[in-house]
Amino acid sequence: MAEEAKWYVVHTYSGYESKVAGNLMTIVENRNLQDMIQEVRIPTETVTETRDGVKKEIERKLFPSYVFVKMVLTDATWGVVRYTRGCTGFVGPNGKAVPLTEEEVQRFGVETREVHIDYSVGDMVNIIDGPLEGFTGRVEEIDLEKSRVRVTVSMFGRETPVELEPDQAELLD
Repeated sequence: MAEEAKWYVVHTYSGYESKVAGNLMTIVENRNLQDMIQEVRIPTETVTETRDGVKKEIERKLFPSYVFVKMVLTDATWGVVRYTRGCTGFVGPNGKAVPLTEEEVQRFGVETREVHIDYSVGDMVNIIDGPLEGFTGRVEEIDLEKSRVRVTVSMFGRETPVELEPDQAELLD
């Protein structure tokens, strides 16, 4: 395979996200295109809703009417995705398929990368990336689900809480 698979966004009819994803995966299986169309995802989050005093956890779509497809873009794969029942087209200028950047893939939560954290709550860390690079602070909270670390940094004689991504800080020696 000469080209690497990239993530693309496909627009669907409202409420048809699961049907489009299922139909697309069935077509991929039937036509043996697993190496060209590798993954189909519908990013969701689990939220707690309270109705009539009853708490219930539900899965909510982060991007209603959109499906994310990891594929190698060719005329054939474009046609397979575009003409899947329920699909209205690719997201991009004039319906042209434009791949997501690495930053967009991370921000939209389409692919999660494994981050190793060698510090814990209470440890002193050095900030190694971002606008506060070079500052040191104490880790107050680590939220791996949201990929966030809250660090208290002393700026201008005041303790200031700052939210960072886990790889923006390293344990202070």
